[in-house]
Amino acid sequence: MSKPLVLTMGEPAGIGGELALAAWSRRSEGVPVFVTIDDPTRLKALAGLIGISVPIQTIDRIEDAQDAWMIGLPVLAHSLAAQTQPGRLDARNSSMVISAIEQAVALVQSGAAAAMVTNPIHKKILIEAGFTHPGHTEFLAALAGPGVMPVMMLACNTLRVVPITVHLALRRVFEVLDTSLILRTAQITEAALRRDFGIASPRLAIAGLNPHAGESGAFGREEAELIIPAIDELRDEGLRVSGPLPADTMFHAAARAQYDVALCMYHDQALIPIKTIDFDHGVNVTLGLPFIRTSPDHGTALDIAGTGRAKPDSLIAALRMAANMVAARDRHTQ
Repeated sequence: MSKPLVLTMGEPAGIGGELALAAWSRRSEGVPVFVTIDDPTRLKALAGLIGISVPIQTIDRIEDAQDAWMIGLPVLAHSLAAQTQPGRLDARNSSMVISAIEQAVALVQSGAAAAMVTNPIHKKILIEAGFTHPGHTEFLAALAGPGVMPVMMLACNTLRVVPITVHLALRRVFEVLDTSLILRTAQITEAALRRDFGIASPRLAIAGLNPHAGESGAFGREEAELIIPAIDELRDEGLRVSGPLPADTMFHAAARAQYDVALCMYHDQALIPIKTIDFDHGVNVTLGLPFIRTSPDHGTALDIAGTGRAKPDSLIAALRMAANMVAARDRHTQ
């Protein structure tokens, strides 16, 4: 990978900064070269606070990241509006959090960065400051341009899951879920597995919505009326699809060996199994974008920010996955 990855600062009161510092300190473990968009003064103070020796290398151009990487953590300076204290949110910095994301998108869209990795944001403080998107995924889709449908995938070494509906109250799942949404999500997922993960013929497992996948209609009609029609159409298109499968029996080891990704009907149906299987190394991937974006699969962890207890494992996994996706996409386009 000749170009660096670009990492956003995330919520400055959270653990994102110390994760970036810790990831650079473990660069000998195969961490790909990345540059972070952040406040250098904040990072220097944070390194001292948590007792980690990481030289901060402020650069003016992302093209200088490779040389800087050998000396210290490359940083594209992005000064905060207010001095931060770990664990204490300050809405005055919200605009800088947002503009760091915008800058990262501009870098990947221009081709200057190979892919982007995002540190966790704090949605509530951003919304209070006027942010109009439910989260990172929707904001990135808006920045990507019209006609983009983002799909959230969570991945670890032994499981990939896609929630077809995401941040909704459970009662609203029944209002939003329909055959077209299942179809489009599956199509985007299958295309991404081919292009960005190098899987020549992806196997998609589709979960049912109701207990025992509806038990032939005894526990609900959504399988027959919404899910099976989508599966039939996907098979007609040539996709390898199984389901609808009972969600309580599709995540043990032998079942996981039968598919490359599990498409689930709602948020917790997808996230509970992957966070149970590999809580520390899960990666959030946004499919359907014209650029590659990954993120650690955890939040801002305000309660431990500044203590040095935050583990960088998920961020390192996100960086590695982004680099692997770049390589797979390059091979796919050759």
